[in-house]
Amino acid sequence: MQITLRQLRIFESVARHGSISRAASELSLTQPAVSMQIKQMEDQLGLVVIEQVGKKFALTEAGQELCFHAARISSQTEALMRAMDQFRALERGVLRVSVVSTANYFLPPLIADFSKEHPGVQVSLKVANREAVLASVSSNEAELAILGYTPERADMVAQYVMDNPLVVIAAASHPLASAERLKLCRIEDEVLVVREQGSGTRAAMERFFAASGIKYRPGCELNTNEAIKHAVQAGLGIGVVPAQTIALELQTGSLAILPFEGFPIVRRRFVIHRSDKRLSSAALAFRSRLFGNTLGRPSGDKPRGRLIERAAAA
Repeated sequence: MQITLRQLRIFESVARHGSISRAASELSLTQPAVSMQIKQMEDQLGLVVIEQVGKKFALTEAGQELCFHAARISSQTEALMRAMDQFRALERGVLRVSVVSTANYFLPPLIADFSKEHPGVQVSLKVANREAVLASVSSNEAELAILGYTPERADMVAQYVMDNPLVVIAAASHPLASAERLKLCRIEDEVLVVREQGSGTRAAMERFFAASGIKYRPGCELNTNEAIKHAVQAGLGIGVVPAQTIALELQTGSLAILPFEGFPIVRRRFVIHRSDKRLSSAALAFRSRLFGNTLGRPSGDKPRGRLIERAAAA
């Protein structure tokens, strides 16, 4: 037995009006079309649900029961369509985004603006390493991910959204902090506080130094950009970090960017999703916001770097 929503809607209208002609007018159908749908539904049910009494139509006992359920189904269908309209209009829904830790420095303002514009959309943000970020997209735990490289996988789509420049930083009291321009070879005289092995920042830095014939002096090895900044502020050496992570320190004057030639090293950020994924309205809107993002570099200057990292690990 297969009763369609269309048949139930037609039956409910006939039952409500007690007239096939009025139901046909309400539904913009012909009277024969309404009668045919009622007949087909009765054939499916194997029951008579409407009978003619004189010039009027009356519901049988089975028809009265069917009318009760048809009205409930009609109400639920209308509620369903209103809910779908809300999702389309971004009045409700969930935005699920997974990002690497460095993206967490620039993303909160974008999420805040998005939430102000679409207060009914709940935002779920997961911050993890790149393997966990990719896994969350693969498992559909997150619709979108932001990474510093393009995964070479046929099941993933990666689109460039912004630059991620790496800069050399020092404590504001460092002797080189007031220099206007520094030759890259001068970096060999300094102790460099570095990220851990496997970090995308460190990999990009080492590739750049190797290509430039520079040997650096590693100091302590730390596993977060925050730890790098604290170590540099404490005078343990200079460091290389994403420029977007030091906006507050530049404003307060606790750190300075050292103008070494060849820096910034300009890496790139990409927004990633599964190639077979039909993105929700919330994800599409947020992705568009990412493409339109114009967050500047801390110095407000254009990058002077000569090396663009297109596929460095995050």
